[in-house]
Amino acid sequence: MARPRSIDRDKLLDAAEEIMRSQGAGALTIDALARACGITKGGVQYAIGSKDDIIDALFARWNQHYDTTFAAIAGPDAGPVQRLRAHLAATRQADELSMSKAASLMAGLMQTPEHLASTERWYRDRLAGLDLSTPQGRRARLAFLACEGAFLLHFLRFMPLEDAEWQAVFDDIAGILDGGQAG
Repeated sequence: MARPRSIDRDKLLDAAEEIMRSQGAGALTIDALARACGITKGGVQYAIGSKDDIIDALFARWNQHYDTTFAAIAGPDAGPVQRLRAHLAATRQADELSMSKAASLMAGLMQTPEHLASTERWYRDRLAGLDLSTPQGRRARLAFLACEGAFLLHFLRFMPLEDAEWQAVFDDIAGILDGGQAG
C-alpha cells in the first residue's frame, strides 16, 4: 500500500502569501493554492481548511513573529505608553520581508471584510488604557497613528523609504511621543 504524501502547511502558507503578494487577495482561492503547490483542492482543505482559515493562519503566523518581538521589547508589565513605545520599536526594526507580507495581508483584508474585526480589535487593543485627557496620552495616540501611517505607506509601496529616511521618520515619531515635537 502506498504511503500518503504529507502536505507541508508552511509551504502552503508561503504559496498563499506569494499569491496574495503577486496577484492580490482576490486571486487566493483553494484552487489557485492547490495548483501553485501541485496538490489537490482536497489536500489544501485537509491541511488548512477554507480560504478564511488560510487567511487566519497567515495572520497567526505573522502575529506570532511580531508578538515575540513586541513582548521582548515591552516586558511583562508594560503600561499603555510603554506598549506603544514597544510597538514603535518593533515596527522600526522589523525586517522588510515580514513587514511586506503583513502589509499585503492587510491590503487583502479590504477584499474580505469578514476579517476586519480581528484587525480592528488588535488596533483598539494597542490604544487601550491611554488617558486621552492628557497631553501624553494624545501624543501617544498620535505617535501610534504616525507609525501605522509610515508602515502602510512604506510597505504598500505608496511611499517607499530608504533605510536612513525610515529611521529619521521613527526618530521624529519618538520625538512626538516623548515631548510633543518631532526631532
